[in-house]
Amino acid sequence: MSRQEIRLSGFGGQGIMTAAHILGKAAALFDQRNVTLTKSYGPESRGGASSALVIMADEDIDYPLLTKLDLLVTMSQEAYTKYIGELSSGGLLIIDRDLVQLDQPRDDIEVRSIPSTRIAADELGRKIVANIVMLGFLAANTDAISKDGLKESVLKSIPKGTEKLNISAFETGYGYGSQ
Repeated sequence: MSRQEIRLSGFGGQGIMTAAHILGKAAALFDQRNVTLTKSYGPESRGGASSALVIMADEDIDYPLLTKLDLLVTMSQEAYTKYIGELSSGGLLIIDRDLVQLDQPRDDIEVRSIPSTRIAADELGRKIVANIVMLGFLAANTDAISKDGLKESVLKSIPKGTEKLNISAFETGYGYGSQ
């Protein structure tokens, strides 16, 4: 599996940093991989651009910055526009289909989409878990991380009392991605 670079992106308030933390924790603690996490915020705390770069590798990570983006997860149009050019040929783009329009189409990447925010709001009753829905979808669509490790990381990272909601969000996203 070697080195994999994943950028999660969206706008402030979507839980992008939480999702990246959960992903990195899963890789490090449950999949026994080396991990770096770099966070980037726009000037606004809510509503501004935010992204996190998670690098996972079986070997030591000598350079903790972007070299070849394998997977781009984006939950906002602004993030898509800003980061689509970084995605390597042959890479995977995962979008929230209700929030991102593919106005810069590329034939050299694979695209998968899920209405994660709508699922979180309409099916689960809490828009705040759209990031966890997206993590479940990510787990179903890539071998970058194990489902069990990511699910366990979700449980270890969320506030007490929200376990049922968050695991339901994860499993819903995973199920949607497995179809």
